[in-house]
Amino acid sequence: MNPLLSTPAWQALERHAADWRARPGPQVRELFTADPQRFERFALRWEGWLVDCSKQRIDATTLALLTDLWQAADVPGWIARMRSGEAINHTEGRAVLHHALRADADTQVMHQGRDVMPEIRAVLDRIEQFCARIHGGSWRGATNQPVRDVVNIGIGGSDLGPKMATRALFTQHVKGVRVHYVSNLDGAHLANCLKPLDPASTLFIVSSKTFATQETLQNAQSARQWIIRTLGVGAVARHFVAVSTNIAAAQGFGIAAENVFPFWDWVGGRFSVWSAIGLPLALAIGFENFQRLLAGGRSMDRHFFETPPERNLPALLALLEVWNVNFLGADTRAVQPYSQSLELLTHYLQQLEMESNGKQTGRDGTPVGHGTAPVVWGEAGTNGQHAFYQLIHQGGRLIPGDFIALREPDFLLPGHHEKLLANCFAQTEALMRGKTLDEAHAELLAGGASVAEAARLAPYKVFPGDQPTTTLLMPRLDPYTLGQLIALYEHKVFVLGVLWHLNSFDQWGVEYGKQLANRLLPALVDDAPVAGLDASTAGLIAACREKPRLTLIAAVASNGGIGKDNQLLWHLPEDMKFFRETTRGATVIMGRKTWESLPPRFRPLPGRRNIVVTRQAGYQAEGGEIAHGLDQALELAGTAPSFVIGGAELYALALPRAQRLVLTEVSLTPAADAYFPVFARDEWREVSRQPGVSENGIAYAFVTYEKI
Repeated sequence: MNPLLSTPAWQALERHAADWRARPGPQVRELFTADPQRFERFALRWEGWLVDCSKQRIDATTLALLTDLWQAADVPGWIARMRSGEAINHTEGRAVLHHALRADADTQVMHQGRDVMPEIRAVLDRIEQFCARIHGGSWRGATNQPVRDVVNIGIGGSDLGPKMATRALFTQHVKGVRVHYVSNLDGAHLANCLKPLDPASTLFIVSSKTFATQETLQNAQSARQWIIRTLGVGAVARHFVAVSTNIAAAQGFGIAAENVFPFWDWVGGRFSVWSAIGLPLALAIGFENFQRLLAGGRSMDRHFFETPPERNLPALLALLEVWNVNFLGADTRAVQPYSQSLELLTHYLQQLEMESNGKQTGRDGTPVGHGTAPVVWGEAGTNGQHAFYQLIHQGGRLIPGDFIALREPDFLLPGHHEKLLANCFAQTEALMRGKTLDEAHAELLAGGASVAEAARLAPYKVFPGDQPTTTLLMPRLDPYTLGQLIALYEHKVFVLGVLWHLNSFDQWGVEYGKQLANRLLPALVDDAPVAGLDASTAGLIAACREKPRLTLIAAVASNGGIGKDNQLLWHLPEDMKFFRETTRGATVIMGRKTWESLPPRFRPLPGRRNIVVTRQAGYQAEGGEIAHGLDQALELAGTAPSFVIGGAELYALALPRAQRLVLTEVSLTPAADAYFPVFARDEWREVSRQPGVSENGIAYAFVTYEKI
């Protein structure tokens, strides 16, 4: 159990919270009425920032008691332990030194008896040199083209931080280089990213500390095949770099050792944007701007390390979180950036906060005995107002919120920014003030409603109010202030870990899911049995095994031709044999004209279920089944392996739904009036090719493609 629970500081806060809960009606607005200086008392100013906590459910006593809790938990002592290089990530035996990544060049940061700063500076020098080569055009791909697109392949901390910052700092982007991010194991993420790109001018960054993360490696292997198909295997070294500690594995992938950027085990993934994990960000905004990001983080470090808790921004945010979660009963917090450029901030904070502190086992191995990280969610700007603010205002739940706004806009479009700020400030006012039944009734009467109508509608316009919010008004959004913002929330997470008696720097919940996924994978790939599955998991796997597999099978000329006058373009005995062996026992789906082109003795094709697609009402196909469209044909086929065997129109309809193409590619260019549909080669992976020459001298190849 968290030893803080038995301290006088915690128990005093429990009594104080009971007093708050006993007060009637919206309380905070009454405090504003009673104290005209409330805003000044509970707003902090620092380096152009204004952090307004006056709309929180607090008074001077609350802050004094929370400060006592800070001291009771010995947060200053834990800060000193972190800065000294002690392994405060005790479950993994690691130090926590991400703040060193942005430290002054002349600072000394010790870890296991040695200064880590020379290594950090060396990696930063390499990042600077690499950015200069990319931006200057001296790094060339395999065909001597400069890099125009950079694709970062990573997940979690290797994706969310750099991606959020890249989006936030769009106004700072370097011209001529576009940076993209791929993280999801779903092939749609990579495929959609690559679709508009040219392999000859694309560079991939594979970001994985161990070079063994399943999602990252699968995406990297698919990207590698995309490069090889166009440029050959020798191009890999000119189109891939890595951020990893596993140089040997990166070399085995084809990446030169000098193009592997290292980082260290004392950097947690979700705290790593300042390290070489930030390489794609540096490429997006330029190295000078990346240095400004580090400088911003460094300024927040100094503020956090040197400022008393009552004026310390990260400390204050953490203490308010404890107050709202552990004493007022909140289990969620909304993050609302009134800046479209910060639209990914909430996603980033979800990992930073919930992966760090979404735990119940304390540092002593026992349950902490109280709530910890709230669910973090939200949406940028006025979009959220038209989605979920209804629930915040009248849903009956306590939902504290962080509202983040910019004093100066990053895009100067007349008429926009003032309206945006007005909405931000109005929402926090409305959430604090609420609206009583009497106020709603009077408002309706003033608006011209009858007495009866006002009485009927007033209950629907009541707002409880007292939703606690903190408004963070940043001076502007640039690399320096973004660095401050990121470091602010990092330090908040650290303080909460201390107060909640947690190790904020491991993530065993993530590891457990990966472990089970690896156990289940053979059942989905090879139909291998997996012992000990629960009925639900076994049933889901069985359902996926039953999914229909649609294949298009055709003999295709070099010009795409497949027929003329409803007849084949050649006689290839080898192809006929291949067709029989491949489709035997399966369902074959064909158009009416293809059915009619078959010799009568082969209607229906023997040893196969024949489905004929036709628009003609009443059409009969003796020995075959009739479908009046592809959808109906697939419904009839069910989960059985199915082959579309022609003609051209049916191939075109079925291609978007096919998982496999089995083509006999014939080295002829005959005249044709029917053609196989053109398919995007970068969306299909060639998995086998068997070349041959027919007994009549025609060269061909049996080729199988699978959808990427």
